[in-house]
Amino acid sequence: MAEITALILGHDIAGATLYAEAILARGVSVETLSVELLAPAAQRMGAMWVEDVCDFVAVSVGVWRLHQLLRNLSPDLRAPADAARERRILVTPLPGEQHSFGAAMVAAFLRNAGWHVFSGPVESAQDLASVVHQRWFAIVGLSLNCSTRLDALATAIRTIRRASRNPAVGVMVGGNVFNEQPELVRLVGADATASDARSAPVQAAGLVSLLAVGD
Repeated sequence: MAEITALILGHDIAGATLYAEAILARGVSVETLSVELLAPAAQRMGAMWVEDVCDFVAVSVGVWRLHQLLRNLSPDLRAPADAARERRILVTPLPGEQHSFGAAMVAAFLRNAGWHVFSGPVESAQDLASVVHQRWFAIVGLSLNCSTRLDALATAIRTIRRASRNPAVGVMVGGNVFNEQPELVRLVGADATASDARSAPVQAAGLVSLLAVGD
């Protein structure tokens, strides 16, 4: 992990790509590489910023390059053209979050599992409400890494439920804060969580099934 972090922060995207491709050539899947190498690299960059080892610009560029690397390694992760409505999901960091790589990786895994994914950062809670009001989603997935913003997340979830075109929309949350304290999922008003990108498709499918039973 330290080696690819150094390559990314050193602006050597070609070297980072070769490093990742060498791992894939040994039979490691893109999914495993993403969860066990790229995600920890993104977390390490965030820690380096907190520790004042790297400045915000360097870390932001580094995470952007990780996004680029993930796209390069996963060219076939596309949403199916005939995705059923119950497999439409919005995946985004909570507005104002600085860390977006985890949400991008979850989106890639969901696409690979056949979900129709709308992803990317949403600038404000008002924009988030507008998106869910204009489009029908079975689930909205929000990522959060900072425990100091739990109140903001709870407010966003209430806003989503009020504005949603789907009155029975499910809400999933993710991030280290929920891995460390799973009880916070209910506290913020969410329905489910996923511990990492690999488990996200299974958790999302389970939530859709539960919501269908509720209907």
